[in-house]
Amino acid sequence: MDLQQALHQRRARARATSVHSLAQAGDVVGLKRKLQESPALINERNPVMSQTPLHVAAASNRAEIVKLLLEWEGTEKAEMESKNMYGETALHLASKNGCSDVAKILLEGKANLEAKAGNGMTPLHLAVWYSVKHEDHSIVETLLHFRADASVTDNEGKTPIAHLPKSPSHQKLCALIQSHLDQQMKEKAMQVCESSQLKMDALEAELQQVIGLHDLKVQLRKWAKGMLLDERRKALGLKVAVRRSPHMAFLGNPGTGKTMVARILGKLLHMVGVLRTDKVVEVQRTDLVGEFVGHTGPRTRKKIHEAEGGILFVDEAYRLMPLQKSDDKDYGLEALEEIMSIMDNGSVVVIFAGYAEPMKRVITCNEGFSRRVTKYFYFDNFTTQELGEMALLKMNAVDIESLMFGFRLHDNCTADAIAQLLYVETTEKQRQVLNGGLVWPMLINARENLDHRLGLDCCDVNELVTITSEDLRAGLRLLSS
Repeated sequence: MDLQQALHQRRARARATSVHSLAQAGDVVGLKRKLQESPALINERNPVMSQTPLHVAAASNRAEIVKLLLEWEGTEKAEMESKNMYGETALHLASKNGCSDVAKILLEGKANLEAKAGNGMTPLHLAVWYSVKHEDHSIVETLLHFRADASVTDNEGKTPIAHLPKSPSHQKLCALIQSHLDQQMKEKAMQVCESSQLKMDALEAELQQVIGLHDLKVQLRKWAKGMLLDERRKALGLKVAVRRSPHMAFLGNPGTGKTMVARILGKLLHMVGVLRTDKVVEVQRTDLVGEFVGHTGPRTRKKIHEAEGGILFVDEAYRLMPLQKSDDKDYGLEALEEIMSIMDNGSVVVIFAGYAEPMKRVITCNEGFSRRVTKYFYFDNFTTQELGEMALLKMNAVDIESLMFGFRLHDNCTADAIAQLLYVETTEKQRQVLNGGLVWPMLINARENLDHRLGLDCCDVNELVTITSEDLRAGLRLLSS
């Protein structure tokens, strides 16, 4: 380092020392002059503690200096949340030194009341320390007045009240904080109560998009209610056991809504905090099982990683079980065991789906499966009436990306009328095999029939976009053929 650089650094340290000294001494005139000469000094850090003038003024209870710094109209502004070498803000220093007047100014200026220092302590933690040492509760009262959170824990897992020595001399301070904590718990419980109702309303709105499945909806409501009540219990400070990851099996024929319900569950579990995200990763055997030794594990783990924080939906899960126990060339069992190995760590919720009868083989033949999967939902085949309601729902919910966007059903295409069409134009076997899978192809085919039926000279606005029962019938016949 040359002489010129050394002199430059010495002058910089002198400037920093000077501005900090002025702040500590409460020299308003001197500090103003200094900042006018060099505006950047407003956030200058001193060489040892890495503190700004605002830190120093707050620790020294220099209210006029703190006001000056916060209201400074120069090109540079004081950084209120700047931290010193211990991770403390100006509010931390005001709190640990019992500077109530300064704390009020900082809080009125929107200082972060819950900022954490390097040891995880908030200003309230440090205020308790000061109050214990000096038997002065005013700084604690100030922070509580501004609604400091008395339930926050530091790096040792201690709340502010936990730092109080068990002594009769501190009963008043203990009662002050406990009273605030009790009130805070009640307010949180009220907020959670309001939030719970909003979440249940959101769940109901989602369930309205699902036709039929009455028994399943009842179970989902019970389940959601239990999780939301757990939220309320925790908000009231109650210690309750953590629920096991709600792994499930969806049993039923294709087209009965299993995938749709899985997506709703993703939203629900994310909404109540069971899952970090609402994503649902859908996989089948071909996504998991490799053709050679050593391929299946990595492929399965990749899909599990994709689903982390959300739901892994394994469709036709029974295909992972070999038909014969002696079939050692089938790697499906390896994929199943890979999935089950992560089902206890809470990172993913797994839903296994498939036909009811083949799934029973998986349930009964694998002890780990039956131990980890705790919820079984049965999806019955849709009735023609439910399929008619589904058609109306789909037409009312089309978005701009949909092939049916801009089209409507004729007024006489009621749910009952569509149900009658389905009963006449499809067989029971078709309905059992396709279920909800009948509806969308029927609507797409009906739109094509509308195009075929209309002449190019048609200019009637309503006629151009209105699908009739005749179009629906033609759509079903095309589907059957």
